[in-house]
Amino acid sequence: MVRSQARPLMEKVVLVDEENRPIGVADKSIVHTKNTPLHRGFSLFLFNSKKELFVTQRAKTKKTFPGIWTNSLCGHPKQGEKIVEAGRRRLKEELGIVVADIKEVSPYRYRFRGQNGILENEICPILVVHADVTPKPNPQEVANWKWIKWKKFLREIKKNPQRYSPWSVEEALILEKILNL
Repeated sequence: MVRSQARPLMEKVVLVDEENRPIGVADKSIVHTKNTPLHRGFSLFLFNSKKELFVTQRAKTKKTFPGIWTNSLCGHPKQGEKIVEAGRRRLKEELGIVVADIKEVSPYRYRFRGQNGILENEICPILVVHADVTPKPNPQEVANWKWIKWKKFLREIKKNPQRYSPWSVEEALILEKILNL
């Protein structure tokens, strides 16, 4: 049985200035374009006790970077929602798991253009979760997934960065310096 956990049709993103001050909200479906305004997001890295990272291949229907391998999940906080709470919400929606302890470990800002010309432009703190869980990825979000040893993942992104989302590569390199894995 395939679970349907579609996002709301009118999902909003929080538009911000370069200092991450809110300047408005906009419908997500019209924000991700060739001229995407700066907005809030987050990236989450899920690790288990075997020092493995849960990585996902973005669904082929994604507007930005479809079919590309990336970190565990990414998302956008709702207006007034704290980043950690947004991470907890998206873990449940996208991977079907509930966790208690999520940590915001580093600020991050990126701007990347995909092969289809769509621009990603986000202030995107990096979140980390350590949990022994069995994810049940939502197929509307995730085409494929796997657990990979952290050290092997780091070698892989250095050798073949084009196989991964550019933000996940940069964020992993930040995490390499601050995580003791």
